[in-house]
Amino acid sequence: MSIIEIIQKLGVVPVVVLNDSKDANPLAEALCGGNLPCAEVTFRTDAAEESIRIMTEAFPDMLVGAGTVLTTEQVDRAVKAGAKFIVSPGFDEEVVDDCIEREIPVFPGCVTPSEVAKAVKRGLKIVKFFPAEPFGGVGTIKALAAPYTGIRFMPTGGIGIKNLKEYLSCDKVIACGGSWMVKADLIKGGRFDEIREMTKEAVRLANEIRAQE
Repeated sequence: MSIIEIIQKLGVVPVVVLNDSKDANPLAEALCGGNLPCAEVTFRTDAAEESIRIMTEAFPDMLVGAGTVLTTEQVDRAVKAGAKFIVSPGFDEEVVDDCIEREIPVFPGCVTPSEVAKAVKRGLKIVKFFPAEPFGGVGTIKALAAPYTGIRFMPTGGIGIKNLKEYLSCDKVIACGGSWMVKADLIKGGRFDEIREMTKEAVRLANEIRAQE
């Protein structure tokens, strides 16, 4: 399957902030043990690059990407570390064009018609919608998708167990990014058993929602 097909099948992409690369291996083990072998490791911390390297080497079948990518230099570092896809919070033309040139899947943040138009112009089929809840959630996604029928969205920001069904029930949503099962306090406290169980619950719910479509 392609990366997009894998993400769509999973339905949920854990958005991970790692402050210490020592947590990368046990976190990856918890996610895979929770039947969610995927992670978007954000480049908000100095540990991101090494964490991606550790995850991809220890769990080669896991789909690991880099999030909060703001520069082409970060794209280069992320890809060399093993990232299979790139996510950016906004539409940065340099980052997007660099990824397209390298043939790396990229999901730029788009919340306006103008940003979606830029994505369409470049042949992108999937974009991030961030921050989802502050920008109107599913209602805005449907409104943006109306004129841009070939685009689907990966919303992130304010999504959790309580509103996951609202998003995944929308046919314009490929998957949801979320951090509720990988919160910083859980990682910092080494509570990886809890992360695994919360991940299992997220997967169970996502599968249940998709089965009802």
